[in-house]
Amino acid sequence: MTTFLFSVPACLRWQCIGISLLSLLPAGVVAQAYAPTDTTQLPVSQPARPDSSADIWDVYRKILHKPSPTHQSVGESAGIHPSIFPELAYALQTGFAVGATANISFTSANPEQNVSTIYTTPQYTQHHQIIIPLITCLWTTNNRYNIVSDWRYYDYSADDYGLGGYSPGTVDHLMYYSYLRLYQSVSRQIIPNLVAGLGYNLDYHWHIRDENKTPDLNNDYQLYGSSERSVSSGLTLSLMYSTRRNINNPEGGTMYASILFRPNFRFLGSDQNWQSLLMDFRKYITWPAGSRSVLGFWNTNWLTLGGIPPYLDLPSTGWDTYSNIGRGYTQGRFRGRNLIYLETEYRMPISRNGLLGSVFFANIQSYTEGLGGNFRRLLPGGGVGLRLKVNKHSNLNFALDYAVGLDGKGGVFVNLGEVF
Repeated sequence: MTTFLFSVPACLRWQCIGISLLSLLPAGVVAQAYAPTDTTQLPVSQPARPDSSADIWDVYRKILHKPSPTHQSVGESAGIHPSIFPELAYALQTGFAVGATANISFTSANPEQNVSTIYTTPQYTQHHQIIIPLITCLWTTNNRYNIVSDWRYYDYSADDYGLGGYSPGTVDHLMYYSYLRLYQSVSRQIIPNLVAGLGYNLDYHWHIRDENKTPDLNNDYQLYGSSERSVSSGLTLSLMYSTRRNINNPEGGTMYASILFRPNFRFLGSDQNWQSLLMDFRKYITWPAGSRSVLGFWNTNWLTLGGIPPYLDLPSTGWDTYSNIGRGYTQGRFRGRNLIYLETEYRMPISRNGLLGSVFFANIQSYTEGLGGNFRRLLPGGGVGLRLKVNKHSNLNFALDYAVGLDGKGGVFVNLGEVF
């Protein structure tokens, strides 16, 4: 019988300015459970690092003078580790939002089995937006198969700034639409750490409504070809090499590399035949050697190879698969036919027990101009952040970052798990 582990490749990130009450919670509104350590009941996956010996629940129990569960040793923590929080946040693209954030990680003592996670963050916003994502990744025993799902429903509105790196930030242009994303793929291990996969991706936008009060500054959507609906429907072919065992918080000395080719076809319901290529590379270095600090590097290349994608399916800031590109800019700030993205982040502990940490990061994004233009402008961003250990068994951090971009407008960016 095949046994499954549940995992998410990464966490979604909301670009926020203001406050997020994600971790100031009483016990009655937070689910925090631990399964027995009998590894015959659950498949195995890597535990958190032994130095991550304290989290917010240890602080909570210490304040209330409650004893720790006897099976809570990090090195022996094989089981289910849910972290579920009510959420109040403010974001540029949503205004105030209420909802919940949940990360469920499955771990055990085998260092070769990948950690598995389920992630969701449903929200209702001040602008009457509905956001319902569900991202899962299922690993079978010994990492033989990897089944990834990314399902989302949005009833949404978003600013549109136009195409290219020179699009003005002073536009008053809103787009309203409903959006359904159904991404599903199955990969099989070829050799240890290398998997190849086949999948299907659907991006469906409908009830698209354009309200542009500054067409003199930005009329790219109309020039590109406006419509009330758009469909991108295609297959995916992927190849992934990864030595990361815990994607919640990758270790130094690990790496990740993936290539995904997506041809969209009219016979599958797509508006046009068009093709894209997504290349993603990440490397994590322990620096200085022997420390608990990690220097991370991330490169994403999101390219249109042929055809004309729908406007809302073009590469754009914060609209990558896991909404992490471009800390320092609001979602959708830049858009283009092709994107090249680079980021580096230095992560180091503040407290010896792993409860608190800090990060420093910098990134650069660049988009081609118009439909077939060149890369002409580099768009830097960067900032600093704090990390709070939410669950020491899955090594899950609550991430709170402050970042600024080229236009000087700063913002707070919130994540459950590391950005990459």
